[in-house]
Amino acid sequence: MTDPRPLLFSGVAQRDVTAVLSADEGGIVVHTEAAAAASADLGLTVHHHLAEGKPVQPGDEVLRVSGSPIQIAMAEERLVGLIAKPSGIATAASRFVDRAGGRLQIVSGAWKKLPFSQKDMIRSAITAGGAAPRIADWPFAYLDKNFVTMLGGVQGALNAVAAHQELADYQRIIQIADVEDACAAARGGAHIVFVDTGRIDDVNTVSRALRATGLRDRVRLAFGGGVQLTDIDRLRELDVDIVDIGRAIVDAPLLDMTFRVVSVR
Repeated sequence: MTDPRPLLFSGVAQRDVTAVLSADEGGIVVHTEAAAAASADLGLTVHHHLAEGKPVQPGDEVLRVSGSPIQIAMAEERLVGLIAKPSGIATAASRFVDRAGGRLQIVSGAWKKLPFSQKDMIRSAITAGGAAPRIADWPFAYLDKNFVTMLGGVQGALNAVAAHQELADYQRIIQIADVEDACAAARGGAHIVFVDTGRIDDVNTVSRALRATGLRDRVRLAFGGGVQLTDIDRLRELDVDIVDIGRAIVDAPLLDMTFRVVSVR
């Protein structure tokens, strides 16, 4: 099938066209370097672009390029997508971080569930928004519910880590199902106890149990599962250290942008 664009622009191929990519809403822009590089690959002149992680308001110019009509047409097809989706993710992450007000550590590890080709883009966007892409700094052993089941329970999972000297310096992060498991994890040497139920009342129950048994100071307490931006207000008042955000960040909508021709010579 023939691409009609070369034919459509054949009569005006010598014209010099300038276009700008601008934000239609406020947020955080990322992957501007990648968009500038893609513009250069198309043969466009890049006049300027915003720095990675720059806050924008509606109408702010993100990128300005110039070239032939066919180059500008191809740029419109490629550049918006390079910036808009990761910028939407970065913006969502930033809103959660701002809402937490420094009281909670916001992390988003859900990028691991997405296609391999998208992981670097999503992870860098989360970081640009001020959130952490992992629940802890490397190195760590993450013992999710399936690991715990396969290894014979909380103590079995923790014993499996302890059995290997090469894992001695690894933080031990464990998902728990109930209060009993949370206390067992704290006693067994876990560093982070992760209540991944999506029920905010559960983290409150676990916190009270850990404090009643004198175990709360041994661990950091994390919560996750369907957390929305409005949930942060309640979580900020509870005894929890880390909140893991999934779809509300990694599946955030595009940051709305417009690619517009501003001059033709």
